[in-house]
Amino acid sequence: MDDGYRDRTAFIRGAKDIAKEVKRHAGKKMGRGVDKMSDEYTKRSYTRFEEDDDDDYPVQGQDGGYYRSDSRANDDEGAHSDSTEGHDEDDEIYEGEYQGIPRADMGKADGEAGGVVPEGAQFRDFGDLAAERRKDQEELAQQYETILQECGHGRFQWSLYFVLGLALMADGVEIFVVGFVLPSAEKDMCLSEPNKGMLGLIVYLGMMVGAFLWGGLADRIGRRQCLLISLSINSVFAFFSSFVQGYSTFLLCRLLSGVGIGGSIPIVFSYYSEFLAQEKRGEHLSWLCMFWMIGGIYASAMAWAIIPHYGWSFQMGSAYQFHSWRVFVLVCAFPSVAAIAALNTMPESPRFYLENGKHDEAWMILKQVHDTNMRAKGYPERVFSVTTIKTVKPMDELVDMGRDTAWHIRWRAKLTSLFHQVWGNFQACFSPEYRRTTLILMAIWFSMSFSYYGLTVWFPDMIKYLQRQEYSARTKVFIKERVEHVTFNFTLENQVHRNGQYFNDKFMNLKMKSMLFEDSVFEECYFEDITSSNTFFKNCTFISTLFYNTDLFKYRLVNSKLINSTFLHNKEGCILDFSDDNNAYMIYFVSFLGTLAVLPGNIVSALLMDKIGRLRMLAGSSMMSCISCFFLSFGSSESAMIALLCLFGGIIIASWNSLDVLTVELYPSDKRTTAFGFLNALCKLAAVLGISIFTSFVGITKAVPIMFASGALAAGSYLALKLPETRGQVLQ
Repeated sequence: MDDGYRDRTAFIRGAKDIAKEVKRHAGKKMGRGVDKMSDEYTKRSYTRFEEDDDDDYPVQGQDGGYYRSDSRANDDEGAHSDSTEGHDEDDEIYEGEYQGIPRADMGKADGEAGGVVPEGAQFRDFGDLAAERRKDQEELAQQYETILQECGHGRFQWSLYFVLGLALMADGVEIFVVGFVLPSAEKDMCLSEPNKGMLGLIVYLGMMVGAFLWGGLADRIGRRQCLLISLSINSVFAFFSSFVQGYSTFLLCRLLSGVGIGGSIPIVFSYYSEFLAQEKRGEHLSWLCMFWMIGGIYASAMAWAIIPHYGWSFQMGSAYQFHSWRVFVLVCAFPSVAAIAALNTMPESPRFYLENGKHDEAWMILKQVHDTNMRAKGYPERVFSVTTIKTVKPMDELVDMGRDTAWHIRWRAKLTSLFHQVWGNFQACFSPEYRRTTLILMAIWFSMSFSYYGLTVWFPDMIKYLQRQEYSARTKVFIKERVEHVTFNFTLENQVHRNGQYFNDKFMNLKMKSMLFEDSVFEECYFEDITSSNTFFKNCTFISTLFYNTDLFKYRLVNSKLINSTFLHNKEGCILDFSDDNNAYMIYFVSFLGTLAVLPGNIVSALLMDKIGRLRMLAGSSMMSCISCFFLSFGSSESAMIALLCLFGGIIIASWNSLDVLTVELYPSDKRTTAFGFLNALCKLAAVLGISIFTSFVGITKAVPIMFASGALAAGSYLALKLPETRGQVLQ
């Protein structure tokens, strides 16, 4: 250690001792004022000593970064050890010195952090402060890129990749959950058509709120912290939704679960991008998108393996039932829980800390990144050479209200200030500097989401419609049949009986699937242990007939007459529909194939993102998606439409990847998740509109949905060319 540093240390200790003596003799009455006066004395003494002895300051390199000078580089470890020797809590000089953290204010001129604030600085114009902050951000962006280059790309980034991938996977799972459980849940909860529609859309509404909320908060309180909170909310309410029985409580749980997972996409991409150097950013953000595909595959596979197993259930009386679809909902919460556990091992984004004036925390994290990567590459002896990193002073710090203020007033002031900060950040996205970019991105996000989600939800409904048409074509019709003294103990399926007469017949231990009896007479018949689905009796007459342990409720008897007929031990509640087992398998399989089909597109976009640029990737993929969407109108069979949908999904994924990368790179770090969250919220709103409009044309025409989707994609492709290219630029 050099003598100058020892002298400075001794001088500051002496200043501390004098301050403590002043405090001790001042007494309790003047304690608070003396504390402030003694702290100011120490601060001024330290500053004055620094002005006299600045020979050992770090020097700024030509690249804008701050590194240790040669005179102290070799003695760095020893210097930190000596500086902390003999310290206790009362004689602490600098908290970060224990961990070897260089001072954030070293090498700075007076008037910056750690120095005396120049007279009149508190009266500076807000515009001047904003301009100074902007200049600091530009300097930080350049230096931060240099530091990431020194840290390298290795084990740390790959570890974070898999951790954040789990969070993105949880988002992919959430999209599919309600769609897969709806056919079973609607029977289990006796849902009407309007209720079914609301249950299908509620997750998108929740994700819309969550994207805007968590995106705005992540720019103010941190990426990692917001992601942990949002994933925890998702996990808790996904777990509850598996057990609640009523429709209203299930709807509320799925809404809050969506609010939680809504923060996943905007935070994950922003968080990961701030650990990536510019030559790696486009490629590795595209690789990260693969986890959304993995989430869809996981949901499809679990639905295929669990939901059709109706025997995986139990019930406690007639009040509580737990069927297989609830097991599926529970299993779908696992990725979110795993992401929470893994995220606890990861640090906050150092770029976020630097944007908020937290130098020491950011330095420690960047050193961790550097050391982890160097050890993994076999260079443990390499030292992290950065000493001081440019920090940006926050413009809107909270005012300390003192300890005497009531806690609820302090919290109210903090929440009010936080709200104004988030709202101000959102308004800044529409400032003259970013307005054009924001409006173009809004149009592109809306057009792509409207087309993609509208088609992907409309398509399974079209498959179901085609299956119903084919099923109806095989319907057997029986007219004026007379059946006497016959026992039916086998499955009756897809039949129509008109003007029939049934005398002293027994219908026992059987399933009725898609059966219709019209204008028929049942006399002295016996129905026992009947499970029916899509079965109705219209304008029929029942004379001296007994119904025992059946689910033939009166709503299945349309305009029918009951003469001396009795219902005993009717099956209560809603009965699961067993008629669509094969259809369910087909829907899960189609979703599985459609999700798997994006794998080639993911790989191609990741490999070419940094080679051909984001704009060419976005515009080219959108136009190719428009063309493939147009060919969906020529699909006349299930297999042809499935193949065309897989082609569409494999092409459009490149557009999504490039749009995610562009959104991350077009906004500065202090507005990144706010802008991304807002655009993602708009994406979910477009999804709700697309699903509502497209599904209304099922069974009517294919031309209108395909025309809407193609037109929206073509418009998005054109607008993409109006954006600035971000390839090869430092992260703002």
